[in-house]
Amino acid sequence: MSRLSAQLNWLWRLVMTGFCFALFGVGGLLLSLVWFNLLLVVQRDRAKRRRLARHSIAASFRFFLFVARGTGVLNYRIENLDALQRDRGCLVVANHPTLIDYVILASVMPETDCLVKSALLRNPFVSGVIRAADYLINSEAETLLNASQQRLAQGDTLLIFPEGTRTTFGAPLSLQRGAANIAVRCNSDLRMVLIHCSEHLLDKKSHWYDVPAEKPLFTVDVRERVNIREFYDATRQEPALAARQLNRHLQHRFTSGLQSLSGINDASASS
Repeated sequence: MSRLSAQLNWLWRLVMTGFCFALFGVGGLLLSLVWFNLLLVVQRDRAKRRRLARHSIAASFRFFLFVARGTGVLNYRIENLDALQRDRGCLVVANHPTLIDYVILASVMPETDCLVKSALLRNPFVSGVIRAADYLINSEAETLLNASQQRLAQGDTLLIFPEGTRTTFGAPLSLQRGAANIAVRCNSDLRMVLIHCSEHLLDKKSHWYDVPAEKPLFTVDVRERVNIREFYDATRQEPALAARQLNRHLQHRFTSGLQSLSGINDASASS
């Protein structure tokens, strides 16, 4: 690609990135102000209304990703998707390198629950989505464990980003213990999902207009399901100790897996 072509390609992706951000914001407002309010009127059963809301969110995210891919803003691929979609009654834990990790995962997991930060309830573009989907809020400590246990017992999957926030670019991965604590105290298996972005994009310290020179490729690699029985036996262990051991295991598996994934993608890009 010539230098002029590369510059024009970058400019196009910059404009389309702005368009996609506007599309996402307008879509979130329309869902919240129109569709979810309509659901309140036409569907009185809370469980059915929540299911419809989550399926609507997943369909909206698929449309958003279709537009983002079609306009050349990004590309993505998901490895071992069938295993993720078959999961029931377990935690799905993923690293969090970029702003749209949740969008990619929720687009293919219409039945999933999610643990979200309470600060997002103050965001006008996503607060209505969070309430309509009846996601769990991480600040509600007194009810969070019981609510998680109830939803896992009824077969829901619960999506958690155990870093607690987006990864700082170039910094080592650091997991908080919340996901491990929920897994231990709810006696729940965990499905690991590794997310890698080929370019520096939409991380904690970048803005939407910080468009990389090359089109980013998101790789979502669905990894093994971690059996909680290998880490916790209520007759022999304290839950807090088991949670620490499980968290160390997850930290090691995420770190080594991401290093491997990054190496594979780098090799593919250079070949």
